[in-house]
Amino acid sequence: MGTNERQSLYGEVTNRIIAELEEGRLPWVQPWDACLCPCTMPHNAGSGRTYSGINVLILWASVIEHGHALQGWLTYRQAEKAGGHVRRGEKGTVICYADRFTPRDEAEKARSEDREARTIAFLKRFTVFNVDQCEGLPEAYFSIMDIPDPVLAIAAADEVIAQSGADLRVGGGEAFYAPREDFVQVPPQAAFGEPINWYRTALHELGHWTGHSSRLNRDQTGAFGYSAYAREELVAEMASAFTCASLGIEPTVRHADYIGAWLSVLRGDEKAIFRAASAASKAADWLLASRAAEAGQ
Repeated sequence: MGTNERQSLYGEVTNRIIAELEEGRLPWVQPWDACLCPCTMPHNAGSGRTYSGINVLILWASVIEHGHALQGWLTYRQAEKAGGHVRRGEKGTVICYADRFTPRDEAEKARSEDREARTIAFLKRFTVFNVDQCEGLPEAYFSIMDIPDPVLAIAAADEVIAQSGADLRVGGGEAFYAPREDFVQVPPQAAFGEPINWYRTALHELGHWTGHSSRLNRDQTGAFGYSAYAREELVAEMASAFTCASLGIEPTVRHADYIGAWLSVLRGDEKAIFRAASAASKAADWLLASRAAEAGQ
């Protein structure tokens, strides 16, 4: 993908997110009817692999815009390989794959100079279609996931919190993460009108907790009112949303009053939302991995 095309994709997605925020909507908060489309992460219907980073926001937005009942997606070729096809006239959703690679010449030069090889970033577009847009696929592709029982969803969240190993302190009247002392504090559950909000709040603060230098090592030095602080809040917001959706809990917003700061960050850097969404996926994966490891023992 050429430089202009990469910049265009960054700009297209960022402008879409900015437009949502300007309307007071947060793309990482699941606003669809969970009775029609289960609250979960978007996934490739063929491989079962869950999408991550900015693609979660892109595909969630497409589900909402087009009223799809499922979170499963396929490329045109994957649909054909599965024995089906995309219906004529259907328009796909563009997602992206970002990574880095080392050119052969650079690798050889680095070896001769006894140094680390420099890598080059690349961004590739893919067009995917919701299974709702396809015909002739195996029945399993259209199976609607069961909406998780709220009690079981809370039990799963309890496991994530317990298995994280975080120093979680319950008490006081504020929820926060203290980076220097490396602990999370949340008010008691009785302080929340709805018990589920305690879990949403705890997962938000644990999103911050993953950024400690001993874990994912994000920049957490920013003070309130500065862009670094807004960036970290953006990561924690999405990390909580991704974790909640993975557990079957409808995400919610914790800091809607930061919209102005987030807009400033996104307007100043069209790659900011890509970086934040990527960091959020890593944070959610970190939290969910502890539960998965425990289940595998």
